[in-house]
Amino acid sequence: MLLKAIIMLLERHFVEKPWGRTDLPAAFGAPAAARIGEIWYAGKNGVAMPILVKWLFTSAALSIQVHPSDADAKACGLPSGKEECWYIVDAEPGAVLGIGTTRTLAPDELRAAALSGEITELIDWKPAKAGDFYYIASGTIHAIGAGITLVEVQQPSDITYRLFDYGRARDLHVDSAVSVSHAQPYADARSGRATDNCRLVSGPHFWIDHVRGSGRLATLPEQSSYWLVPLEGEVRCGGLSARKGDCLRVDGLSGVDVDTDTSLLIAGIAAG
Repeated sequence: MLLKAIIMLLERHFVEKPWGRTDLPAAFGAPAAARIGEIWYAGKNGVAMPILVKWLFTSAALSIQVHPSDADAKACGLPSGKEECWYIVDAEPGAVLGIGTTRTLAPDELRAAALSGEITELIDWKPAKAGDFYYIASGTIHAIGAGITLVEVQQPSDITYRLFDYGRARDLHVDSAVSVSHAQPYADARSGRATDNCRLVSGPHFWIDHVRGSGRLATLPEQSSYWLVPLEGEVRCGGLSARKGDCLRVDGLSGVDVDTDTSLLIAGIAAG
């Protein structure tokens, strides 16, 4: 018996954050006056997906933080760790991303720097530019600065250990963070600048393509699950239409219609 292919617009879940924004573009349909930092895309009634797609919007810097690996998470009784990839959609002049440290830090040095606040001077702050992307492997110390809009694709886990949070009244997890951190300069080759119709990232949990028009769709396997994230223009499939602010989940690409001037991210699950 043939199973019916899935075609669905994923539901938006708005997450308020102290560093979020109250002026999201109307296309996202954010609640009025709410300080939205993240939009998560899930199945009907909040059903989780094997990968999680988010939009992030920052008006202030996020905490300096780290995520555990699968092994570290499972050792604590958690189902999985967290690896993610950022695609920068927009960045204000002077906006920065913190990825890795400027030099290798021993665990005791990292812990002391987190407690004193010196860690802000030891993070490698990189200029944020629209079209850049970075894969953030587990154990990578990182932070997102103010004035940035990005799409994040990640493992479906929300486990974050904060090292430093600029004095906000939120819990820190310094000991846990130090235990899973690789406090060293960032050197992951899965980073760079996007071009049209290219593979951005191929990781252990997911892959991401940057696509303009429909040409690249023909190169992808038909029998697979895809997450389509329009950046500009429109994507249509099975009577549904998706624009910026939407995430369309499809099984197979044969029925997907993409205008030539449409750009989008396509994500899929890594082959097991």
